[in-house]
Amino acid sequence: MKTTPAPRYTLVAIALHWLLALMIVGTFGVGWYMADLPLSPTRLRLFNYHKWAGITILALSALRLLWRLTHRPPPDGPMPAWQARAAHALHGLLYLLFFAVPLMGWAYSSAAGFPIVVYGVLPLPDFVPHDRALAETLKPLHGDLAWTLAVVVLLHVAAALKHQFVDRDGLLQRMRP
Repeated sequence: MKTTPAPRYTLVAIALHWLLALMIVGTFGVGWYMADLPLSPTRLRLFNYHKWAGITILALSALRLLWRLTHRPPPDGPMPAWQARAAHALHGLLYLLFFAVPLMGWAYSSAAGFPIVVYGVLPLPDFVPHDRALAETLKPLHGDLAWTLAVVVLLHVAAALKHQFVDRDGLLQRMRP
């Protein structure tokens, strides 16, 4: 006997979605702001906050992916096949970047010789060996991936708004708290 998927995402999926959205936007903003600050206690503190947020995003992304793999999402609803394919591809890219951006930041921090001590109490192992040349390669890659994530997030938001205000198909209701 087949069961029909719920018309909305689960409460856990909704909570993880919005928590990650807020954290990603906030962490991107902090990263953008701190990048050009002169060396100071404020810059060092912001770098630590940025790292802690990145590791938290990584952990929440793993939890979100596990939840998504074990809980069927609601049906896409009526939309052209190309839109459904584009939505699935965009979601796949989002998940890939949820992992790639913080892992690249962790790798950069390790290669640069700056350990990550989450919340000032939990030291993480180096992700890659200390290597200044590698750090110089990874630093812009982390930034490029973060900007790519920002663009993909904007596409995601634009698509959601299009469904809400142009198509008026109620798709956005599936993820509203």
